[in-house]
Amino acid sequence: MEIPPLGILGGKPAFAEPLHVGRPNLGDRAALLARVAEILDNRWLTNDGPMVREFEQRIAQIAQVRHCVAMCNATIALEIAARALGMQGEVIVPAYSFIATAHALQWQQITPVFADIDPRTHNLDVSAVRRVATDRTTGLIGVHVWGRPCETEALDALAHERGWSVMYDAAHAFGCSKGDRMVGGFGNCEVFSFHATKFINSFEGGAVVTNDDALAAKLRLMRNFGFVGFDCVRHIGTNGKMTEVHAAMGLTSLEAMEAIIAVNRRNHAAYREGLAGVPHFSLLNPDDERGERRNFQYVVVEVDGERAALNRDELVAVLQAENVLARKYFWPGCHRMEPYASLDPDAGARLPETERVAARVIVLPTGQAVSVADINLICAIIRAALAQAPAIRARLRPA
Repeated sequence: MEIPPLGILGGKPAFAEPLHVGRPNLGDRAALLARVAEILDNRWLTNDGPMVREFEQRIAQIAQVRHCVAMCNATIALEIAARALGMQGEVIVPAYSFIATAHALQWQQITPVFADIDPRTHNLDVSAVRRVATDRTTGLIGVHVWGRPCETEALDALAHERGWSVMYDAAHAFGCSKGDRMVGGFGNCEVFSFHATKFINSFEGGAVVTNDDALAAKLRLMRNFGFVGFDCVRHIGTNGKMTEVHAAMGLTSLEAMEAIIAVNRRNHAAYREGLAGVPHFSLLNPDDERGERRNFQYVVVEVDGERAALNRDELVAVLQAENVLARKYFWPGCHRMEPYASLDPDAGARLPETERVAARVIVLPTGQAVSVADINLICAIIRAALAQAPAIRARLRPA
C-alpha cells in the first residue's frame, strides 16, 4: 500500500480524526435506551437495583463463580477488596501495571512492594515475589496483563505457605480462561474492570468476584457504608455502589460480547498479517495456549529498540503524527511515578525486566471502531517509517 508523505515529515495526517486505543464499544443502542427507559419508569436509580443484580448474576455466570459484587469502578473495588482481606503493612504487586493497582494500596497506607515480571508473559515472576517478601508482607496482588492469566497455582501456593491474602487484578482478563477454568475463581478474589476502554464496559464500573461466601457478604456491606437494612451499620464502609444506568450499559455490552471478541480477533489477525516479517517487531499472541479463551482486547507489539531502524518512542511519535494515538503501556512503570519514585528511588535496579519491557511495548488501536482498512494503513505507515528512518530521526533529534 502506497501512502502520502508521512505526517512526521510534514505530510497531512493519514487519519482525519484521532484513532484511540480503547475507543468504547457501544453494543445495541436501542437495547440500552430501552433499559434506561425501564430504569426511569421504575424510579430505581441506585442502591442494589434490579439491573445491578442481573448484571452481577451474568458476570458470576461467565466467570464461573458464586459471587459477583458490582462496584462503581475497579479502583474502588481493589481498595474495598484489599481492606476486606485485611491487607496491611506490605503487599507485593508488579510495577508493570496501571497505576491504580499500586494506588489502591497506598491510598490506604499499605505499602506496595514492586516485584519484577516474566519477560515472556509480562506477569509477576514468582521467584521475584519470593525475593522481595519480608516479615511485613501480608499479601500479594497479581495482574493478568493483556488477559494472560498469572502463574496462579504457584502464586496461590506461595501465599498459602506464607499465610498471605492473594487477589488478582483481572482488569484485562474478563472472559479469559486458564486451562478450563475461567478467570474469576483464583486467589481469595479477583477484580474486573468495566471502564469505557475495556472490551466490555458499563460506562464506568468494576466488580469483585469470589467463591468465598463470607468475603462476599463483607464486600456487600463495605460498598454501602456498612448498612444492614435502613438504620443499622455493622461494618466500616464507603460508597462503592454501581448505579442502575451503569449496569444497563454493562448488560447491553454483555449481549454483544461474542461479537466484540470476534472483531478483536479479526483485528489481531489483520495486524499479524500486516506486520509479518517486520524486523525486530514482536506481536504478542494472546492465543499461545491452545484451548484457552482470550478476549483479544489489546494489540501489543514489542519493538527491539537496539536493533530496529526506529525505537519504540520514535514509532509512537510517527503514529501520533498520523492521528494514530498508540500508547506506551505501562510506561514508565509504577515505580517511576509518584509517590513511589520518591519513596523508593532505587526500585528500578530490582526491576530489570520491568524496565526493559516498559521501554519496548506499543499498544495499537483495536475494537469495533477500528476497521481492517484502518489496520492495513497503520501497518503501511509503520513500514514506511522504518524505510525512512534516517530522515525521521533527523526530524526528531532537535526535539
